[in-house]
Amino acid sequence: MHAWAVDHPGPVDDGPLQRVRRTVPEPGAGEVLVKVEACGICRTDLHLTEGDLAPKRPGVVPGHQAVGQVVERGTAAERFAIGDRVGIAWLRSTCGVCEFCRQGSENLCPRSTYTGWDADGGFAEYAVVPEDYAYVMPTDRPAAELAPWLCAGIIGYRSLLRANLPPGGRLGIYGFGSSAHLTAQLALAQGAELFVVTRGERNQALARELGAAFVGDRPPVPLDSAIVFAPAGDVVPAALEALKPGGTVAVAGIYLSDVPVLNYERHLFHERDLRSVTSNTRRDGEELFGLVARLPVAAHTTVVPFGAVDRALSDVAHGRASGSLVAVLGS
Repeated sequence: MHAWAVDHPGPVDDGPLQRVRRTVPEPGAGEVLVKVEACGICRTDLHLTEGDLAPKRPGVVPGHQAVGQVVERGTAAERFAIGDRVGIAWLRSTCGVCEFCRQGSENLCPRSTYTGWDADGGFAEYAVVPEDYAYVMPTDRPAAELAPWLCAGIIGYRSLLRANLPPGGRLGIYGFGSSAHLTAQLALAQGAELFVVTRGERNQALARELGAAFVGDRPPVPLDSAIVFAPAGDVVPAALEALKPGGTVAVAGIYLSDVPVLNYERHLFHERDLRSVTSNTRRDGEELFGLVARLPVAAHTTVVPFGAVDRALSDVAHGRASGSLVAVLGS
């Protein structure tokens, strides 16, 4: 099969992601083999390719927003039938026995593993996934429309929960890429007022199109909550300063550059909270797909051929794309 693998991490334009030929993987016990239809392209894939996240194995295949059909089952794999459509997401496995797993916080499991980081992911024609960590995908929507929800959507949903937004509250979003534009729709559909801080003209236009009350450099009114999607630590003080007393900032990314020194009175006093977001639980994903099925939300996607995954990742790095980029197999 064809796949994209990280050769030697480095600047994306130097070619660290290489197209390779690999043997089609075989599903192990409790796993299914999936013929990939489409795979979303995530900023986390960029961090892995460039070395901000050190690869955990040489030549790993990134991609953790894959939609496809089950074509083979390993021993004891009974959850899905051959031909079922499933989604492969970031969270790949947890131990199930540690204190975090037992209390419903499996995203904090110290032995958790991740698709496209610990094991090969969806930038390939076939991928293997433990069946307990795959999601049931609807068959009445194109795979390219579903793929971004498997990470950008799930992480955005968890970030929204962590931001503690009150009903009808004012939500600030800093950075407006794939995850942010999905999260914005979830918040708007539930009655929030949206304030977007982003520099890219395409992202600004998309924010306005989706119904943001404000798009610019500094929200004109105090915010109830804010989510920082931009991987820039210097955004965090500005987001905190924009909060009203008792507000919350959630930092959504897996990678963030250093946060500058905070001033207690300006940034944290009056019970402002700063929270991180670490992966997600499977329950987050199930709740999200329930919302996607009943709310008027949709990923704004740019479809790219599978042979152009490296160029699409460069577009993510240089801010040349808005919404979600999705690689479609067979193109």
